[in-house]
Amino acid sequence: MAGLEPLYALARAVISRPQDALVCGIHWELVRHGYRCLGTGDQPGPDERKSELLPAGWEANKEVYTLRYKSTDDAHELLLKAIMVEDSMILNVMDRSSQKVADVTLAVADYINPEHLDDFHKVYKNTEELRTRIASGIIAPLRGPAEKAEKEPESRRDVHWDEDPLRLPPRQPMGTRAPSRPSPLSPFAVGGEDLDPFGGRSGGMIVDPLHSGFPHPGIDPSSGIPGRLPPGAVPPGARFDPFGPLGAGRPGPDPDHLPPPGYDDMFM
Repeated sequence: MAGLEPLYALARAVISRPQDALVCGIHWELVRHGYRCLGTGDQPGPDERKSELLPAGWEANKEVYTLRYKSTDDAHELLLKAIMVEDSMILNVMDRSSQKVADVTLAVADYINPEHLDDFHKVYKNTEELRTRIASGIIAPLRGPAEKAEKEPESRRDVHWDEDPLRLPPRQPMGTRAPSRPSPLSPFAVGGEDLDPFGGRSGGMIVDPLHSGFPHPGIDPSSGIPGRLPPGAVPPGARFDPFGPLGAGRPGPDPDHLPPPGYDDMFM
């Protein structure tokens, strides 16, 4: 605990009880974390100034020690009360700037050897634990989470959606058509049509008995339709609206041959 030794040497003349030595150690921990002591008591006195030393009369009341601190940047002002309850010391600290309160209870015997008040190198024990208790129980709760500057996200290479089969494609603005999709022979095209039914892609899981998704050769009505129109009935290039199912060899079942819904229900 560098820095505490000269402080303890200056205060040794008035240290008569173990709790005095503990308050001295707590005071130095606050100094290490950027606080300076203003004085004793609840209210400020005349000609106060921030100091790393303990003020005169700090040990006058052995049951309740009252000290005031201010951070070096003047952002926080603390009121510390160390209250003795039997063999324990209850630290009650309030930040007057934010009205936050923190409490820590310390067993004096855990950190002070009462028989070695005259020897600085033996009077303190478990100093690392004491530091941790002060830092986690007082410093952190009163200061709150440290403000961190927001960092810009690192630029990442634009990855095309089809480079990763598990990556969803980017949303397209209204009125634009989705980019071309991979061949239906690709193993990653399975289910693509179900995800984007209007995207013109293949690989859907819905069975189409008519195979309407596959391209068919165009029909030239000017050459005639067997069994329906003789050749030349429709002038070449004329507008022609087909009637009836075209092509006798169309694969799959004929929808006209399917039974109507509920045909086997005797109550229909």
